[in-house]
Amino acid sequence: MARKQIRAAFDPIEDVASFRSPNARANPSRRARTELEFDEPTILGALFGQFDANLVLIENRLGVYISARGNRILIEGNEDNVARAREVLQGMHSRLLSGQEVDAGAVESLIAMSVEPTLEGIITGDETHPPIMIRTRGKTIVPRSPTQIDYMRALTRNDVIFALGPAGTGKTYIAVAQAVSQLITGSVKRLILSRPAVEAGEKLGFLPGDMKDKVDPYLRPLYDALFDCMPPEQVERRLANGEIEVAPIAFMRGRTLADAFVILDEAQNTTAAQMKMFLTRFGMNSRMVICGDPKQVDLPGGMAASGLNDAVVRLEGVEGIATVRFKGSDVVRHPIVGRIVEAYEGKNED
Repeated sequence: MARKQIRAAFDPIEDVASFRSPNARANPSRRARTELEFDEPTILGALFGQFDANLVLIENRLGVYISARGNRILIEGNEDNVARAREVLQGMHSRLLSGQEVDAGAVESLIAMSVEPTLEGIITGDETHPPIMIRTRGKTIVPRSPTQIDYMRALTRNDVIFALGPAGTGKTYIAVAQAVSQLITGSVKRLILSRPAVEAGEKLGFLPGDMKDKVDPYLRPLYDALFDCMPPEQVERRLANGEIEVAPIAFMRGRTLADAFVILDEAQNTTAAQMKMFLTRFGMNSRMVICGDPKQVDLPGGMAASGLNDAVVRLEGVEGIATVRFKGSDVVRHPIVGRIVEAYEGKNED
């Protein structure tokens, strides 16, 4: 399919084209309009959404007026929001051209990222800056919030990455996707997923079955991410031959994890001793990702007892170690989840 051709027309004194420059800023109080024209009519239905739902969503979120006539889209509103709406539509079009779906969640994430001046480059890439994405056999993952952009970059540049923030921001899912991608390409030989088995009202000893049956409920989110990024039969085969290992953190003691991509989820529920033990398992040609929400500690003693908080304080700024912090605004589940997280975080800060 031919690459999109977009033509923009602006009011002579209200030109928003300069918004594409990182050094130029739009005037949020000045009115402007722009017109986009797309040369692929076959994808316009997916671009606009059923009953123009995608266009209505952009109008409501950014406070602009959008009119569609054939393959042309006219955007009107204040200069800053018109420029952002244009970014979002270009990003949606780029995703559709690359074979990705555009649903309400994708539109929301593009709106969130439209404050970044390099949005189009992030999605489509160019000769000097390849697109930021993770390819697995199950799907292609692209960043859906500004912080995810930093996170996905950190996953390719650093040896140890701390991903901190609330649920729904993609911390664990993106880490699993990156791990699966590296396992498939052969840059690592093993994928090790772990998390502390901390009870939430039930003691492990009262759960039925053997040790695997007892800890599997705590590891379910890791399995879900695996099955989403890789065909089920491959997951089962790699689990059976040891290429993929899912185990509680206690099973890591005494090991050296070389040639491996290692992920620790729910790390806020480790003690300082457990975290030190886990981090010192790091071996040659490995990458380690530690995910957790420092504000959701289930340990007796609360945040003061968390090995995650202790480790971040001790290790932030150390060469080869990156810390990425997600906020409630980075939640990529239903938009109401982000508002719920922000409401709770606001009360905790009072």
